[in-house]
Amino acid sequence: MSTLTVSLRARTHTRLALAVVVTCQLMIGLDSTIVTIALPRIQQDVGFSPTGLSWVMNAYLLAFGGLLTLGGRAGDILGRRRVFVAGVLVFTLGSLMGGLATAAWGLLAARAAQGVGAAVAGPSILALIATTFPEGAARNRAISLYSAVTGAGGSIGLILGGLLTDTTSWRWVFFVNVPIGLLVVALAPRFISEPDRHPGRFDVAGAVTVTGGMVSLVYALVTVADAGWREAAPAFVAAAALLAGFAAVETRARQPIVPPALLADRTRAAAYLVQLLLAAGMFGFFFLMTQFVQLVLGLDPLRAGFAFLPMALTQFAVVRVVPRLLPRFGARAVIVAGTTLSLAGLVWLTRVGPGTGYADGVLGPMLLLGIGGGLSFMPLNATILAGVGPRESGAASGLAQTMVWAGGALGSAVLVTVFGTAMRDGTLVGGMAAAFATAAVFAALALAAAALAIPGRRG
Repeated sequence: MSTLTVSLRARTHTRLALAVVVTCQLMIGLDSTIVTIALPRIQQDVGFSPTGLSWVMNAYLLAFGGLLTLGGRAGDILGRRRVFVAGVLVFTLGSLMGGLATAAWGLLAARAAQGVGAAVAGPSILALIATTFPEGAARNRAISLYSAVTGAGGSIGLILGGLLTDTTSWRWVFFVNVPIGLLVVALAPRFISEPDRHPGRFDVAGAVTVTGGMVSLVYALVTVADAGWREAAPAFVAAAALLAGFAAVETRARQPIVPPALLADRTRAAAYLVQLLLAAGMFGFFFLMTQFVQLVLGLDPLRAGFAFLPMALTQFAVVRVVPRLLPRFGARAVIVAGTTLSLAGLVWLTRVGPGTGYADGVLGPMLLLGIGGGLSFMPLNATILAGVGPRESGAASGLAQTMVWAGGALGSAVLVTVFGTAMRDGTLVGGMAAAFATAAVFAALALAAAALAIPGRRG
């Protein structure tokens, strides 16, 4: 067998491995929004209050965001391919449970199970990319595809969710994951090589305290929107105690769930912060805009899903050219440009009113957010993984995804709180405008962090 043939087979094998892990990432990204478009139908069939409905999203986001760092550590210790397959199986089972749920508690339990599965599988995706592709152009191209799928997956989820909800039933937004998950489980052992394991201990106490603290905090914020600050006070106290306990546990843990070396680098720490803040604004946008296009513009679920198509196509196209922009302009310039455009889109949305139409008030902000997200997230991931050794790649990628999904959960909770409070004092559209203004504040903070804390270095 010639050297060229061996090289071609190795390259094909690598590409198929990338296709398998990116397919899993697409499934996870789709699930962050595919349910969103079906929320009005779920509310009718299962029964949720307008603000309580956000728990259909937050049950998934909290389990995912809270356990991602533990999932990353599990991949480092037990083997990333093994943990990856186990997570996909749990996610697939949760999807089946969600499609069969007949009560609110059952649906929320299924969403939490999906979040746990995604938290176990998710960190291994980026970690497997980091260990399969050497740092530089090859890794940047792989991360570009990963980021394109991650970013566009949210918009594609809305389109697919609208199609399934309108033509079949909202239950199919869960059932659609089952064949995809089984396919990934079947192909992963064949094409994905198992990287070396790194013996260590699990920081279970850290994972439990940070997850409990985040759940309490989001519950408190949602309770404020529903019942007021007095009723939410106990949850705020519990959140403060648990998060303080997490900080104490991490300072004493022999092998903390967040290795201190990951945050010792100023550039990496700033990239994590930008991810958290930018995701807080973007996830809230999806939740609110889905309600706006259906309740205010009067679009059915299918048309509402396709309303997000320009954003999905724009983001996917932009993120594919980012690897060529990084060597020329550097990460900070690209990230700053992206966060600036995202901020402009959210500020534009603060002008929504009862007479706002799709073409004059929604399409423009969506295009700006698509371009901004496409420019931002790929260089942020590349910045985070730069210089990270194989031993900590799982923890680094797990923390990166934690920032995105935990930021999304907290941001959605804050925006729902603002929306509910403003809506009580005014109108539905007025509440949305106030919430979009809050999302713009998150984007402005992300822009400030990127401009001030990420060095302007080349490449």
